Amino acid sequence: MLWNPWNPSLDPGRIAIIGPGRLGTAFAYRFGRDNKRVIVYYHDIDVCKAINREHLNPRHLTEDLARRLGGMDKVPRLSQKVYATNNLEQVIEDNDFIFLSVTMDRLPEILNHTRPILERKGTNTCFISAIKGLTADEITRQLITPSQLIRNNYFRFKDRFDVVSIGGPFFDTDIALGNPVCLTVAGAKRICRIVRKEFLGSNRRELTSLYNFDAVGVEACGALKNIVANVKGLADRLDLGDSIPGTLFSRAGVEVRSISRILGGSFQAFQSQAGVGDMYVTLSSDASKNHRYGRFFYELFTGNALETHLKVLQKIDGKPEGPNTILNVHKFLEKRNMYSPIFHCAYKIFNEERSREEIREQILQATQFDRRTKEYIRPVSRLLYRLFPNLWYRRQRGLLANP
Repeated sequence: MLWNPWNPSLDPGRIAIIGPGRLGTAFAYRFGRDNKRVIVYYHDIDVCKAINREHLNPRHLTEDLARRLGGMDKVPRLSQKVYATNNLEQVIEDNDFIFLSVTMDRLPEILNHTRPILERKGTNTCFISAIKGLTADEITRQLITPSQLIRNNYFRFKDRFDVVSIGGPFFDTDIALGNPVCLTVAGAKRICRIVRKEFLGSNRRELTSLYNFDAVGVEACGALKNIVANVKGLADRLDLGDSIPGTLFSRAGVEVRSISRILGGSFQAFQSQAGVGDMYVTLSSDASKNHRYGRFFYELFTGNALETHLKVLQKIDGKPEGPNTILNVHKFLEKRNMYSPIFHCAYKIFNEERSREEIREQILQATQFDRRTKEYIRPVSRLLYRLFPNLWYRRQRGLLANP
């Protein structure tokens, strides 16, 4: 075991990846280039055999890399130190660092399967979460982030694990190919220092990172911007001109910041690269699954939201988080009676029956008819907003809904 001066019980010489989708595969490339021993967990034994035999992922990312590089023969192979298995117990017991890249809706299942293994494990574990989604807690029905869900599930042995959250801006293809990427690493400073040094700092021309204490804010921004990207991808097909994207970006930022604060994040989270930086690239690039989702949704629109959704998923490699996140966010907004025109618009467009003309009108209503008339927060409201972040916000209905 390699000695670690910050936590001698953790071995950074090897790492496991749970969820070899696009992002998990990209990080397998990256850790492999660092000569790390990488164990990849996937439930399908045939996929594992293909990865071990061909050193390529047969389901995710490989075809996109081939298109970008000009042929399958030019796609780099995974390191010989990358090994795939469907033995989850071995993955958890033999590795102190576990990189999570599953979708948010699959995370509870993974946590249930790993809980008894972690309880038996003799060493500590660090979960590195790159998950970008939000879900509703089963008990409180409050909206929670991936790190909060992990901590809630493993509360009984909270002294035996850590959680580090990874934020953007980044795309999987850039990480796989070694293009320059700067990540945000959030969580307790001690464990984040280990992750940044041992897994993200060996070649800073390729991959570097910044530290942020606010894990909840980073995760909330990373999840909510996917919803905005769904709307932006769709709006790009509406021939609304070149000016409206600026309004969509800035007004969505107000809503992202407000919800992030209510969930327990810091007010500054949206000002960081994990906030505005991540949202900028996700809204402006077709490399984003969520941006493509919105574009395909309009192009393939049948009048039936569910039918269209299923058709869109067939055209996208990997599962965009935005559509599932908006369902949970909508329930949260309705419960709190919170005014959020961009996110209300997203829910109506992607989940209710309507025509293309009505979709266009929803975008216009959300951006051009905002009840707010000022771009700044007045002094009294600023004070109350900071003192009572869970209470001081504009309501969708009732007395406090007025401008």
